[in-house]
Amino acid sequence: MLDNIVEFNDVGFVYPGDSDNGIEALADINVSIKRGEFIAVIGPNGSGKSTLARHINALFRPTNGDVIVDGMNTKNEDMLWSIRQTAGMVFQNPDNQLIATIVEEDVAFGPENLGLPREEIAKRVNEALHLVNMEDYADFAPHMLSGGQKQRVAIAGIIAMHPKCIVLDEPTAMLDPIGREEVIATIKRLNKEENMTVVLITHFMEEAVQAGRILVMDHGHIIMDDVPKKIFTRIDDIKRIGLDVPAMTELAIRLNNCGLMVPKDVLTVEEMAEALCQL
Repeated sequence: MLDNIVEFNDVGFVYPGDSDNGIEALADINVSIKRGEFIAVIGPNGSGKSTLARHINALFRPTNGDVIVDGMNTKNEDMLWSIRQTAGMVFQNPDNQLIATIVEEDVAFGPENLGLPREEIAKRVNEALHLVNMEDYADFAPHMLSGGQKQRVAIAGIIAMHPKCIVLDEPTAMLDPIGREEVIATIKRLNKEENMTVVLITHFMEEAVQAGRILVMDHGHIIMDDVPKKIFTRIDDIKRIGLDVPAMTELAIRLNNCGLMVPKDVLTVEEMAEALCQL
């Protein structure tokens, strides 16, 4: 089995434009994602985050270079269905992803299109709803659910396809804080308990810090690739491209400026509480 489930090799992507040159969205992308990793991708608007995400399940294919997903080149037309089964995609607006009138029917849509036996479909639907803690809502109409619950149903629909990797393109952008918390808890559970590879595109730094690794993008390039604590100690570089740092990191800096020497790589409320208790 290959260690890397996704590989970008010298990838560039150009959107067709009015000029002969088009609009370059990705340039010189070389990055590998290991099986079971939880990676967050951050960057300012227009940095190429969503374009990168759409290459993983071959919605986009590179203008130059190669994207390899579980050993399959996305340029190979014959492999597209297998690639999209391997790497499932969850988008920003859950209302655009739910198509059935009943939750369990929506989750069953993907497995039905695989032509699976009815017993296997029912098993996958039950397992997927259980994994996102939505089994009690199987008979509900999607429009009766909260935003966070709808997004968890959308994730269940992808899980029911048994992907090895799930790519989430700003899945909490339209949710309230409770909905965001529900979805991120679900993502972390899938990664930790099911060893599912997760690629999370987000503009919330408090979400990014929960990943094991962060890619920072700017103008179509990956400009940083490291663990969260190392990424967010580069505060000047982060702010220079228009991003914020996590609230607790900002607080740590201000406390240090006031003479309270807490670690400057604090990322979460829990870490801040522990640091303050030790003073």
